[in-house]
Amino acid sequence: MAINLTGPQKAAILMVVLGSDISSEIFKFLREEEIERLTVEIANLPKINPEEREQVMREFHEIMMAQRFILQGGVDYAKDLLTRSLGAERAGVLIEKLLSQKKPFEFMKKVDPVQLLNTIQGEHPQTIALVLAYLPAERSSVIISQLPPEIQSDVVRRLAIMERGSPEALQRVETILHAKLSSFTTTTRAGEKRIGGIDSVVDMLNQVERDVERTVLEGIGEQDPELAEEIRKRMFTFEDITRLDDRSAQRVLREVDIRELAMALKGASDPAKNMVFKNMPKRAADMLREEIEFLGPVRAKDVEEAQQKVINVIRQLEDSGEIVVSRGGGGKGGERIIT
Repeated sequence: MAINLTGPQKAAILMVVLGSDISSEIFKFLREEEIERLTVEIANLPKINPEEREQVMREFHEIMMAQRFILQGGVDYAKDLLTRSLGAERAGVLIEKLLSQKKPFEFMKKVDPVQLLNTIQGEHPQTIALVLAYLPAERSSVIISQLPPEIQSDVVRRLAIMERGSPEALQRVETILHAKLSSFTTTTRAGEKRIGGIDSVVDMLNQVERDVERTVLEGIGEQDPELAEEIRKRMFTFEDITRLDDRSAQRVLREVDIRELAMALKGASDPAKNMVFKNMPKRAADMLREEIEFLGPVRAKDVEEAQQKVINVIRQLEDSGEIVVSRGGGGKGGERIIT
């Protein structure tokens, strides 16, 4: 007989059964309020009896199995296999539960970008930002590139500071846009989740043309200079130095003080270090290795500051057209040359 447990209670039991090591890794993917709620549920759990333990682990296993089957061969394939092992009724419940968790605006991922652009460009910038938050970067970059220049920066700024969409707002926007795109039908259930944010903006801007990127960031800078600078910082990190071609790397290294470079490399990965060493004369590379070893233990803050100075040099040389920076994400041309 099934034991009547709430969703949070099942989650709490699962965390206890999995143990602290695995549970602590899972917590890294949860929001703060989710961790707090789950912790309270765990604290309030009475002794877990064998029947509760078995039921929770069985449901967890079934859900994982259903998700794997869907990924392998789609919904029909998953339903067929689950029906054979669990029966038609249980298979139907599992499939329905998983399908009800589809992401908001899922139907828009198959809509032609031009048609989608024509549908949303007359909407409020906040609505456009909300839609872009749920689209893959390669699709959102196409749309933002085609928006009127006067609203591009406003939309991207709203996307950068966006954190969560309420179920009510998502459902309302989804209903309106779904009606406009009447040739596409879907049934989705929007739930509160983390959306948008600076990472979404970085992914998108990394795939647009350089002039669009510059226009957007300049527009954001007029309204929120700190936000614009934070976006610029994340668009190229020190580890991305490995994306420079050898000629560009050598040009950058000529502008960087060896002591600053040694400090920056203290916290760098082996690929980044190798990229630097191979683009320096042997004698200079040997001196740099000695400088790094001489530094000994250093503060993380000092390493970050040194790395930022190197990044600033790269940005300056890119803006002046002296070097090429390969942009990730498959934007037009892959590499963009500043003229």
